[in-house]
Amino acid sequence: MAKMSGPISLIEPLSGNTSLLIKLNAVHVIKRSRYQEIIIADTEDYGRALILDDYIQSSYQDEHYYHESLVHPAMVAHPSPRDVLILGGGEGATLREALKHNTVQRAVMVDIDADVVELSRQYLPLMHQGAFDDPRAKVVIEDGFLYVENALKTGDKYDVVVMDLTDPYSSDIAKKLYSPEFFQKIKGILREDGIVVTQAGNSFFFPDAYDMVLHGITANFPMVAEYEVWIPSFGYAVNYILGSLRHNPATLSAEEVDRRLRERGVSTLFYSGKAHIGLMNLPIHRRRRRV
Repeated sequence: MAKMSGPISLIEPLSGNTSLLIKLNAVHVIKRSRYQEIIIADTEDYGRALILDDYIQSSYQDEHYYHESLVHPAMVAHPSPRDVLILGGGEGATLREALKHNTVQRAVMVDIDADVVELSRQYLPLMHQGAFDDPRAKVVIEDGFLYVENALKTGDKYDVVVMDLTDPYSSDIAKKLYSPEFFQKIKGILREDGIVVTQAGNSFFFPDAYDMVLHGITANFPMVAEYEVWIPSFGYAVNYILGSLRHNPATLSAEEVDRRLRERGVSTLFYSGKAHIGLMNLPIHRRRRRV
């Protein structure tokens, strides 16, 4: 679809009862893929944004809060992450952040929707920043569930798995990838000191979905960390859950986090040693039970 000029308004649902009204200055593309509606638009407050099924997935102004918080706590907690698997993350920013670590020898990004990847390549250059073309990167267009099942069969192993999928309540695509059974499969493709991290929606508006993801990870991993970061374009704090087989991210000092980032050549806008301590210690938002 050709570019349309604004102003246009996007109504983004935060819950069944609350929505966010966002001013769009221009719409660059609207496409219905096999799996979802894809919009790439310029917003007034957040810059260019990727929107899937009415939910903003990333925007230029605040994507670093989301992607750095998703990737780096797990990557830093591992002493030497060489092989990284990314499920989802079609705009390439999660891949970009993982590749910042000079310990990484292979980063495989698996996304089910080829249209998201191709449109992101074309319209979101500041998001992927050339990560798709890094020689260490491999982009696979496939159902992440099937990819993990095949990795189990072939014995392919990873140090860190990063799940950057759509929310389980925003579309039907990723629901089965949040189940306890799937996290058991993830555990099977991790090395003995491996780590998995996933975004987990919002614990305030969608507590049942959040608890489902939390249960899936706690049922399979001895060490679990829950944390959240407020994302302006989402209109709420996005939650993350990390499961580890050996390395506890909560035990890292700010100095150790900064040292590992420095030695690996990682430059960030938001995440740091102090930010890490804050993420590991602030309680997540939970809705008060009605009495």
